[in-house]
Amino acid sequence: MKHNKVGSVMTSDVVRATYGTPFKEVARLLADHHISGLPVVDEDDKVIGVISETDLVVRQAATADPSTPLRRRRLPALTRNARQQAAKVKARTAGQLMTEPPVTVHADDSIVEAARTMAQRRVERLPVLDEEHRLVGIVTRRDLLQVFLRPDAEIREHVVQEVLVRALWVPPHSIDVSVTEGVVTLTGQMERKSETEIAVSMTRQIDGVVAVVDKLTWRLDDERRQPDEQALHGVADGWLRKL
Repeated sequence: MKHNKVGSVMTSDVVRATYGTPFKEVARLLADHHISGLPVVDEDDKVIGVISETDLVVRQAATADPSTPLRRRRLPALTRNARQQAAKVKARTAGQLMTEPPVTVHADDSIVEAARTMAQRRVERLPVLDEEHRLVGIVTRRDLLQVFLRPDAEIREHVVQEVLVRALWVPPHSIDVSVTEGVVTLTGQMERKSETEIAVSMTRQIDGVVAVVDKLTWRLDDERRQPDEQALHGVADGWLRKL
């Protein structure tokens, strides 16, 4: 199943910083463009790190309060994270402030892959790279949510053409497909039980589908055939091996 690509929803006009961009300029870029983070690139436009509002806040929060007595100030723990945070306290440039290595995606990656990366790495935005690993855009959680704004009519057409006709070779009017607020209902009878399972599975993977209501029936239960019975062959066999 083909999914929409990151390149179709990313923002191409990317606000960025270089290693030597001053701390205050970074803060100004975030404020002026109303964004919560930006990538840091080298002279070849390759991403070397990312900066978020949190990085700036951590720097300010970790700075010792002059009014606090010296005896009450504690030295940071000697952990890797603590050392990184301590270094950010003294940061004067984007390169010293950034988090590295950066978490990125490619423009040809699917929206599903990007969403999975965001969830696993707990980030809100991802720099988007081209085939030469250069920065070409940025994608945010809000961008990825655009798939759920896909019109019901467009989703229905996708199910009919890509799932029923092209994948399963089913006549388009033999199965009723209705879509309401992203919920797809499949109604009708198919030749084999395995084909109904494939139809439901493939429909669930379509961008913009919220849920699938399975009202499909079948003429043959090919999952209950006896070992000595002749196997039924058809278009579904290839898909079953992939599921």
